[in-house]
Amino acid sequence: MLFRGLLGRMSILLGVVVGYLAAVAQGEVDFGAVADAAWVGLPSFHLPANPIADAAVWGLLPAFLPVVLVLVAENVGHIRGVAQMTDASINRSTGRALFADGLATTLAGFFGGSGTTTYGENIGVMAATRVYSTAAYWVAGAFALLLGLSPKVGALINTIPPGVLGGVTTALYGLIGIIGVKIWVDNRVDFRSPVNQFTAATALVIGVADFTFMAGDVVFNGIALGTIAAIVVYHLMNGIARWRGTAIVADDRVESS
Repeated sequence: MLFRGLLGRMSILLGVVVGYLAAVAQGEVDFGAVADAAWVGLPSFHLPANPIADAAVWGLLPAFLPVVLVLVAENVGHIRGVAQMTDASINRSTGRALFADGLATTLAGFFGGSGTTTYGENIGVMAATRVYSTAAYWVAGAFALLLGLSPKVGALINTIPPGVLGGVTTALYGLIGIIGVKIWVDNRVDFRSPVNQFTAATALVIGVADFTFMAGDVVFNGIALGTIAAIVVYHLMNGIARWRGTAIVADDRVESS
């Protein structure tokens, strides 16, 4: 609201810079790791282990299965969010996006990397800056790869206090939530229906509160549990409504009477 043009579109970055400088002025930032880090370096690569040779690996594999649910839920939600902000035809690229993310995750796993995703923070930045140019994100991706080859840059980023990152991510994740609400509104989701009410309410609270369920080494976080809850609650309540005859079918929608 204060600036126009480029500075106005860089409000998220300016917020981080102001918060970071305030933390430095208060002596809350330790630059020791930055001084010790090298200017140029490569990450540590690790080839996959052979499950047959290492029986312990078989016990670890199920722990990564919930990640698939998280990545699918994030990707589909982010594509819907971008389509909502730009062009509805982007929704037709959902399959390609999931395939690309799965391929990227596979390649990352072959060399010791974690699962890849589209990251809600990026979608939040798009909503805040209203910059949707594909070219801009190609440039940003190239710079990210180059900066990733500098351990000193990584060490500098790690000096940003959690309070500063927490402040900016609060706004960015909040924007993603608002985009989701806008999708409901634009598609005229009928929240008079108990089915829609309980589906949205349950998934929303589970995701925001980051509910966690553990079964041995397998951990389900809020995104995975929220996704599962939305699917189960919606179809279970609709099934019960049809069985009990309390549902009204109209315009290809099922509503509780």
